[in-house]
Amino acid sequence: MRGIATGYEIQVDLVRAISLHKHKIDHVAHLGPSAAAGIGTMLGLDAETIYQAIGQALHTTTATRQSRKGEISTWKAHAPAFAGKMAVEAVDRAMRGQTSPSPIYEGEDGVIAWLLDGPEASYDVPLPAAGEAKRGILDTYTKEHSAEYQAQAIIDLARRLGTDRPELRDPANIASIVLHTSHHTHNVIGSGANDPQKYDPTASRETLDHSVPYIFAVALQDGTWHHVDSYLPERAQRTDTVELWRKVTTAEDPEWTRRYHSIDPAEKAFGGRVEITLATGETVTDEIAVADAHPLGARPFGREQYIRKFRILAEPVLDALEVERFLELVQRLPELTAAEVGELSITAKPGLLASAPEAPRGLF
Repeated sequence: MRGIATGYEIQVDLVRAISLHKHKIDHVAHLGPSAAAGIGTMLGLDAETIYQAIGQALHTTTATRQSRKGEISTWKAHAPAFAGKMAVEAVDRAMRGQTSPSPIYEGEDGVIAWLLDGPEASYDVPLPAAGEAKRGILDTYTKEHSAEYQAQAIIDLARRLGTDRPELRDPANIASIVLHTSHHTHNVIGSGANDPQKYDPTASRETLDHSVPYIFAVALQDGTWHHVDSYLPERAQRTDTVELWRKVTTAEDPEWTRRYHSIDPAEKAFGGRVEITLATGETVTDEIAVADAHPLGARPFGREQYIRKFRILAEPVLDALEVERFLELVQRLPELTAAEVGELSITAKPGLLASAPEAPRGLF
């Protein structure tokens, strides 16, 4: 538990203090140090060993944001896991006495000097003091939908509009749809990215995940979002969806940008305002600040919603009895015996792993 709290604390505090997006550095660059710190805490390592591990984890996991541009590759999904893998290896090497580039952040040729704001820059990372509670994990947000976080609120807005106004689902009734939103949403997953792939019906799942025009169109038509079905080629290539999708653009709104960067939880926002112009000339507008699942949203995630999400993701790969066995255990976590803790792993449906397509051969 201390390891999890430490990992989240370092991650959240780095995100608060250092903007990687500003410098087109992939955001997983914060994950290497966070995971290394969490692993070091779990193992009870001394500060010097953890320091060396953090330095190596950062040094080996800093990459550009090109992994989230254009035709987005499978690497986008693998990058966080790679950062975790490198953190494990960094801790292992540090435990064996290997040292790392130091200081990695503040060095003359380090991260701040050449990848961030430059040699004269300074950052203040708000770490908790000794004995102070690590509460960073409480400032994170759960994804209800399998999509880029900036799209979470937009999905909720779209499905609400489609349910209330079913005629909006027909592209014949629509002249244009403009999402007025933050700089980040507009330039990363919106039309401001200038990526033609974001409007390509044959684009990869990873690309569609970073296309808010596609996401809005599908959520508007379907009134829901599914982690598999919403990305299927036959769904993306449906004629009426493609027609509607290509009528959706984004625009930066300074007020939504300000709210996106606000440090006040009461006004920090990840949504936007939609303006739909109908073929008749009528205009439909609506807005949403945070996702329904957000702590300040219409339906904040609680235990019931976490269990439901687990069931949805687990049902295709676990037997019903295995799902119930795991849920019964994990909801008694403080009371579990050592033997029961050892049973918290899960076992796939019989034959499931053997039925998976054989992976292409590599070097190993």
